[in-house]
Amino acid sequence: MELHSTTEVVGQLRQIVGRRHVITEQSKAQRFSAGYRCGGGAVAAVVRPGSLIEQWRVFRACIRADYIVIVQAANTGLTGGSTPFGSYDRPVVIINTLRIRRIHLLREGQQAVCLAGATLHELERVLAPLGREPHSVIGSSCIGASVIGGICNNSGGALVRRGPAYTEYALYAKVDESGEIHLRNHLGIRLGDQAEDILERVERGSFSDRDVMMDHRHASAAIYARRVRDVHASSAARFNADPCHLFEASGSAGKVMVFAVRVDTFPKDQLTTTFYIGTNDPGELTTLRRRILTEQPVLPVAGEYIHREAFDLAAIYGKDIFLAIERLGTQRLPILYAAKSRIDTFARLIGLSRANVSDRLLQLASRWFSNHLPARMLAFRDRFEHHLILKMADDGIEPARSLLSEMFPSAGGDVFECTREEETKAFLHRFAVAGAAVRYRAIHHAEVEDILALDIALRRNDEDWFERLPADVAAPIAKAIYYGHFFCHVFHQDYVLRKGAASLELKHRLLELIDGRGAQYPAEHNVGHLYPATAALQAHYRELDPGNRLNPGIGQTSRERSWESHGP
Repeated sequence: MELHSTTEVVGQLRQIVGRRHVITEQSKAQRFSAGYRCGGGAVAAVVRPGSLIEQWRVFRACIRADYIVIVQAANTGLTGGSTPFGSYDRPVVIINTLRIRRIHLLREGQQAVCLAGATLHELERVLAPLGREPHSVIGSSCIGASVIGGICNNSGGALVRRGPAYTEYALYAKVDESGEIHLRNHLGIRLGDQAEDILERVERGSFSDRDVMMDHRHASAAIYARRVRDVHASSAARFNADPCHLFEASGSAGKVMVFAVRVDTFPKDQLTTTFYIGTNDPGELTTLRRRILTEQPVLPVAGEYIHREAFDLAAIYGKDIFLAIERLGTQRLPILYAAKSRIDTFARLIGLSRANVSDRLLQLASRWFSNHLPARMLAFRDRFEHHLILKMADDGIEPARSLLSEMFPSAGGDVFECTREEETKAFLHRFAVAGAAVRYRAIHHAEVEDILALDIALRRNDEDWFERLPADVAAPIAKAIYYGHFFCHVFHQDYVLRKGAASLELKHRLLELIDGRGAQYPAEHNVGHLYPATAALQAHYRELDPGNRLNPGIGQTSRERSWESHGP
């Protein structure tokens, strides 16, 4: 296949979407080509189509020119999987889909068809009047993550009953080994036979209930509630490379071009109560988890764990994001992130990229505000090393209240029932933990070598869940930050390394320890470019993209045409 000149390809792309929506200047493209936490590289162009037909035509132009395509929406990934990562053997075009945001509700809102750039926040807003909600309503939804991004990465979430983002209904384009593009309408909606007619009809919502088919396929991880209750199983409840959740677009990690997905929505809980538990004995939380999952008639809404060191870091370095959400609302958060990115772009242009200007400004601004955390949470921080935020709903509230009153207070722990304000602030504080290490590194870059961010899924029957590192491994770590989704046994473990630490060597040592525990990783942020893809995941990628034209190198696989540097 002939490789076309960049000038020629960029000209074609501008004809399709307009000059304004094709970015070729590297300083302006960096907002899209640099990862949220890691990754980045040069691109021939960033293209922002405004419709599914434009997305289709841009994709065809890139494939026909033998260019690499990386598709992204909000670029909120934490493992570098939605941006370039170093260099490639062909030019790279990023297709950013955030201008394509439409959502169509099906069956009175029981399901939704979400187009390429539709975000979780937008889906939450559309469903709210119907008393329903999407797969995820905390965490990634706050920073504008897209519905399709979650599906393509089998993303997890804080809600215990939901499991990973998953669907077997998708409208996507696949490129075969010879470079031919095939549009696959697997939405279960009759939309015609011609590619552009299909794309136009699904974008406009030009279909009726009679066109929507109900069959045996699933639009969510239907088995997860049963799976998470099996506390005697010697396998993880959920992890990215789980073969049972790899299906076409689901788990595709950008190896096909996805235009729309059809997903389940969920009834909103009528009444909720949140309990805040603190203990110095991890075994007490083990017992609580096992008893709730095996004895309680209703699964928790959420059960979020925070270690004391994570609590402390978020209290200082996550304060601005906490206050931004609390006072401005989640709907304005993507705008604030975009403004932060523009400040960083300007700083790079004037030679201040190493000064981390936006982070320093936000950190300085947060100091002007008084303490933002409730007194009872702060008191528990002083008393207890381990914290669990347990949210129950409806018929699950009273049984949980009874169990907690039986278990606490104890020699090692205690519990209090949150007010509405305390509940809101507890979950906001938990969300703020995720970015606190990144902010700490930005402010203290002279003392910090790197951050190793691991997300792991322990075996469901693992009772010894809290990590205790050997002295030689702990020595180069300035801060070990533990938090996660406790009932799913999914933990985020962020290690802030002291200056001069051997990052790669330490990562291998940590992963050896995790392997020894029988854990799976990554659990919910997907492999990106930081983790090697398992054999099952590599097989999924190769079946979807036999010519290795989309997002090559993902999961540390081959970057070359037709996977030439890797065996089967």
